[in-house]
Amino acid sequence: MPITPIHRIQGPGLFSPLDGQTVTTRGVVIGVSRKGFFIQDPDGDPKEPASHGLFVFERRRRPPIGSLVEVGGKVIDYQLHASARPTTQLAERSTRVLSEQGPPIEPVWLTAERVLIAPAALAQLLNNLEGMLVGVPTGSTFVAPSNAFGDYVVLPPDADLVRTQQGGVLIDPQHPERWLPGFRVLDYGDAPIVNVGAQLLEPVVGPLNFRVASYQIAAAGAVRANSTPVATGATSLRDEGSHVTVLTLNGFNLDVQKERPDRVNDPRRDVDDDVGDQRFLSLGKAIVADALCPSIVALQEMQDDDGAELSETVSAKRTYERLIAAVRRAGGPTYKWADIPPVAGADGGQPGGNIRNAFLYNPTRVKLVEGSLRLLGADSPAFEGSRKPLTARFRLLEGKGELALVNVHLASKRHQNGLFAPEQPGFDPRLDMRVQQAEVIGEHLLQLRNQGIDYYVTGDFNDFEFSETLQALVGDHSLNLVEAVPEALRFDYNHRGMSQALMHGVVARRQVVGRTAEYEILHANALTGTRPGRQSRKPSDHGYGIARLELD
Repeated sequence: MPITPIHRIQGPGLFSPLDGQTVTTRGVVIGVSRKGFFIQDPDGDPKEPASHGLFVFERRRRPPIGSLVEVGGKVIDYQLHASARPTTQLAERSTRVLSEQGPPIEPVWLTAERVLIAPAALAQLLNNLEGMLVGVPTGSTFVAPSNAFGDYVVLPPDADLVRTQQGGVLIDPQHPERWLPGFRVLDYGDAPIVNVGAQLLEPVVGPLNFRVASYQIAAAGAVRANSTPVATGATSLRDEGSHVTVLTLNGFNLDVQKERPDRVNDPRRDVDDDVGDQRFLSLGKAIVADALCPSIVALQEMQDDDGAELSETVSAKRTYERLIAAVRRAGGPTYKWADIPPVAGADGGQPGGNIRNAFLYNPTRVKLVEGSLRLLGADSPAFEGSRKPLTARFRLLEGKGELALVNVHLASKRHQNGLFAPEQPGFDPRLDMRVQQAEVIGEHLLQLRNQGIDYYVTGDFNDFEFSETLQALVGDHSLNLVEAVPEALRFDYNHRGMSQALMHGVVARRQVVGRTAEYEILHANALTGTRPGRQSRKPSDHGYGIARLELD
């Protein structure tokens, strides 16, 4: 069979003209993954608008990196699902090592000048480099913390982007969907724990792989980075007198059960041990040591008592009791809890978990106004299959001040198209739903304003302060306290290197006239890294938002 040059296999488009054909090709092995290896044509011209690299699907045997091989097999345009971007692969049938040491391959360096370009040009560039040897240079800054899977994201030197105080990258309202170079390390022994702001001490090179709807380098060799400690100081906001503090805390699917594999939807994803991983203890310390025992804690992603097990259980009583005990153990007060359980399986989230919003409150500081606890939007199409906001009124024990709280967890961005989707890149099908949800909440806020009742809307909005969602909620009558936070500190979440605020705190404008309304973000969870290869013990995937409000 004649030799087919690799660049003709990959081609400049998304689908290969050789899809389904059996070919033989040659190349230098430039990297491996858990599912195969990558080869690159050493004679290919990198200036051509086509890739000279190719992924060979072969789980059993992988030739040494650097060897020259001849590979035969069937060309496949693999798609994860019908609307996913296809990737060209070779389903290996035969591999022959021609030389233990093939011609050297020079990497294409992913510099700031090369990758910080318009989205369409970037997509074409990365398509042309797919499967080829690329690298990120020494001095690149880690802009996402390391995770359990050995994933990293870096910002090349000399990049002109808005930065966080710790060295991360702030989301840009003009370009919220931005790609930054990242890599995955297969050997966890060579994968360091890094916090946001650390720097790369040596270059990282490897083939450019398309996986999980984005491009990522399959790193070859150890990763060397410096150490950057993250300060995790307590809030400066005090809960005292007529000033109450409200902490917003995402429980990250918190529950007391170590799920049984035969009772969950997906044993690989749905079994965890929040007690054994000490997440309750960590959250208790966060409430006491970091948030200084606020009057009220607005909780999101609280699961029922058997976690992700598929059952009719909806009560989360034992989960709250465990968290309250952890607060006491950390030296805090004995909180009370309040929630309204969802109908089993009706509100989305992890199957079986029945996540919901809830409140903890300090009964020595405030009391829950009888009859005020209820769900908003239970009959609204905007909240079908989505978490309903939980609202309640709390009254100071000493004084006449009263506050209506609305605790939200709006529709997820999980279904948003990636930046490299074949159709409608970046399209978010849940945006209209979140705007409609904000409008339903806004109707409730109008009633509260007409009654002269102070309010505070907080939780996980799954959207940014500049989004249509927050604009629909805030309007001319309210303020988002997040926007008063200095820009370099305005984030509570990190998504693929983009630091962003998804939690917010909304009050009526009249509540800040002659009174104080302050907001801080405790960032540690969005900055600190996890050891690759180990289960993350982070108490949450979000930072914590805390507000201090003066009640009349």
